[in-house]
Amino acid sequence: MITSLARSKIRSRVVALVVAVTLPFAGAVTVASTEAAAAAGVEDEGADCAVTGLPGEGTLPTNSRLPDPFRKLDGTRISAKSEWRCRREEIKKLAERFVYGEKPGKPASVTGTVSNTSITVNVNHNGRSSSFSASVSLPSGSGPFPAVVVLGGFGADTAAIRAAGAAVINYDPYAVGREGTPRNNKQGAFYSIYGSSSSTGLLLAWAWGVSRIIDVIEQSGGSILKADATGVTGCSRFGKGAFVIGAFDQRIALTMPIESGSAGVPIFRGIPGEGAQSLSSAYGEQPWLGDAFGSFTSSPTRLPVDTHEMVAMVAPRGLFIMDNPHIANLGPRSASVAALGGAEVYKALGAGDNITYWSDIQDGNHCANRPEWRTPLQQNIQKFLLKTGNAPGAIRISPRALGNLSEWRDWQTPTLNDSSDTTPPSTPGTPAASNVTATSATLTWAASTDQGGSGLAGYNVYREQGATDPQLGQSTTNSITLTGLTANTQYQVYVRARDGAGTLSGNSQPVTFTTTTTGGDTSPPTAPAGLAASATTSTGTNLSWTASTDDNGVAGYDILRAPGASGGTFTQAGTSTTTSFSDTGLTPSTTYRYQVRARDAAGNTSPVSNTAQVTTQPGTSTGTCTAVATVQTQWATGYVIQPLTITNTGTSTITGWTVTFTLPAGHTLTGSWNGAVTVSGQTVTIRNAGHNGTLAPGAGTTSVGFQASRPNANTALPSGYTCA
Repeated sequence: MITSLARSKIRSRVVALVVAVTLPFAGAVTVASTEAAAAAGVEDEGADCAVTGLPGEGTLPTNSRLPDPFRKLDGTRISAKSEWRCRREEIKKLAERFVYGEKPGKPASVTGTVSNTSITVNVNHNGRSSSFSASVSLPSGSGPFPAVVVLGGFGADTAAIRAAGAAVINYDPYAVGREGTPRNNKQGAFYSIYGSSSSTGLLLAWAWGVSRIIDVIEQSGGSILKADATGVTGCSRFGKGAFVIGAFDQRIALTMPIESGSAGVPIFRGIPGEGAQSLSSAYGEQPWLGDAFGSFTSSPTRLPVDTHEMVAMVAPRGLFIMDNPHIANLGPRSASVAALGGAEVYKALGAGDNITYWSDIQDGNHCANRPEWRTPLQQNIQKFLLKTGNAPGAIRISPRALGNLSEWRDWQTPTLNDSSDTTPPSTPGTPAASNVTATSATLTWAASTDQGGSGLAGYNVYREQGATDPQLGQSTTNSITLTGLTANTQYQVYVRARDGAGTLSGNSQPVTFTTTTTGGDTSPPTAPAGLAASATTSTGTNLSWTASTDDNGVAGYDILRAPGASGGTFTQAGTSTTTSFSDTGLTPSTTYRYQVRARDAAGNTSPVSNTAQVTTQPGTSTGTCTAVATVQTQWATGYVIQPLTITNTGTSTITGWTVTFTLPAGHTLTGSWNGAVTVSGQTVTIRNAGHNGTLAPGAGTTSVGFQASRPNANTALPSGYTCA
């Protein structure tokens, strides 16, 4: 049970950002030490803030400088630390509307399991369902353990994470939001719930998936993993994801993006002048960003937000940004400006030592494990996850990519006052439960009164559950309807009042209630049989199966899909009320596996059917084209080709193209963007993605890029580029 006000006291502590050491050759700054700010107990602390005055796209002025993170939508600036909670909510709403798309809150039902080896997540919302899983690797010793979510297998050194005493959660973002899909047909667990035409981009879909993992950890009782000590990390495109995940879920105690590039940490306004991957390229390569961002790819100065404010959204929690100054395509100079701008908010909140930005590295390989980061990685894990350390943060910017914040801002950092109100509200009355169903319950209680003068702001509702009490919701009145509960489960719930200064009251007396069962029908349907695929094209396939049976009738079928001939995670690709389904928007020359399960009216699901495997047909070319490669950067053991320019040299429109080239012996492709890539031996084939297959006649162009590794000191480069 929560019994102290430690979190609010930590947040109100005044500690200035003090420059202790400046090393011009490395742009290094260390900051004064203070206590680490705890992660919030809820996904979005400002969810109860009333946000009004959001601008429309047509009214946005041009502003070449970074927006003032301290200026509210009504034009006034915040003057107290207690005001940051609702100012952060304004920034969140702006970022959702213009950059990422909306991140929905917790669905009606989130269930799952946590074991020593895996986490399963099952989501049901508005009649739609999806599921995904993540593997778990525990450190030595006895739990419960803090954990770091690693996106796609690329992030901070997992061996170092486990050696520091934290578990590793291996999260496949593609199970939740798949790359290689057009914007109007997005796929994955998120889009199975909210629709394939959702305007929310992949980055926030990935963030939604991690939030659901934390939901399951909270519900698990904390015997294996700690719900209040979760970190996240990823590199490259997964660095973009880690950055957004940490910004949008305040339960993340430590955020560690690595070399995130355009659509990640670098300020949007700085990318055009730095030579980084262009905003139009990042927007078109994959649907990472929300659909609305397409209006700003050539005019980022019209954006009412920028990424320094996403850095600020993480404050005052732990943030460790790792960057690579050797690859201009990643926008490291613009990233350093974002970190410096966000650090001003950390400073104003008295948490300046909770942010680290580190690009002072020697190794230029993309996503390498670097010795310079090993010590600060361990220190950040100790400080924010294990809570056994208190090392100060550091700003260490390489002179190769040193940004200057003063060139980008026309605002100054205010001194935010600590609220003089340190008196908690009175304790709420004992809640009473009513209208209890299988998944919801309504609670009411006697209202609290404000004791200190800042006004009663609302109530937090918690479930009493072992060492960590998860927050179930917030309310601005003395009642709340809790949703997303688990059927046939006992809940013990209490309430705390919150005043305008963020001070919490004591715990109310708890109320205990048990949700009902889902009904008398607990028998699942039989498994569908005879699943088969037919009429497979380059972008789609037709599935059919034999009907299931159920004592009360089959309500429908969930179609599950996994990438590749083996491995990968099955996620829901769609639903059907018949015994057939057409899956579209697939990638040419790609293997998929399918399974089907039946649902009855009570929500019982059958075992899955047999597995059907398909490989889509190759894409077709409809014209004449050329492919010209440009070496953007190279080092002893690798290189980046960007752009690889495809040009329509014919007299008719191309609606599909294929580029083929040969890697030298010993070279290995390590990453690519803007196309669908297959590798056979040393032969690489890149086919157009959904957004860039159409090229106008007479020099219409598009571009792709890739990165490869090679033996040390081998200076060979790919050859034999052809386009058809």
